[in-house]
Amino acid sequence: MGAKRGEYLLPVDTDASSEDRLAETAISGSEFNQVLQLLPARKLTVIFDACIDLWIYSAGDIASAKVGDMAENDWQRLADANLTGPFIATRHSLPLLAEDAHLIYLGAVSERLRPPGLAAYAAAKAGLEAFAEALAKEERKRRITVVRPGAVETALWEKVPMRLPKGAMSPQALAVKILDAHAAGHKGTLDL
Repeated sequence: MGAKRGEYLLPVDTDASSEDRLAETAISGSEFNQVLQLLPARKLTVIFDACIDLWIYSAGDIASAKVGDMAENDWQRLADANLTGPFIATRHSLPLLAEDAHLIYLGAVSERLRPPGLAAYAAAKAGLEAFAEALAKEERKRRITVVRPGAVETALWEKVPMRLPKGAMSPQALAVKILDAHAAGHKGTLDL
């Protein structure tokens, strides 16, 4: 079975044993859902023919601790979620992507602001931006974008000692802005 350009949404989960969750979140149609139910996530590469046009990495994590108080495993968890994860997901996805695919990574305003207590998060997001810039030079036919949204209403705000600012964007509003930027041909960094 070959996917046609733009035809399917492929949800990806970091838990390789979560085929049921993948099938529940796929929105492409019953035939594709049946395939997802039958195949483990790590074997999905078999059914694709370098056809994914738009690829978005939006996973991440945050924690607030001063450098002197942060445990090494907490630092590593944030680096894994915000920097190593995008590298691994990208490396494994490149063979599945269309030659002119658009890869989008969610960065953070804190990458620019670097607030106290968020050193690990800010460092990982700054690394993500450097990674994306280098990737754009390696994958010149593909568009690479790092979206740096302002405040977005997510559960991550529960992990930091700051209040969610008034006027924070909903995840749905952010998704619409990202899709608009994709349709407009944006590449590079995008401050929203």
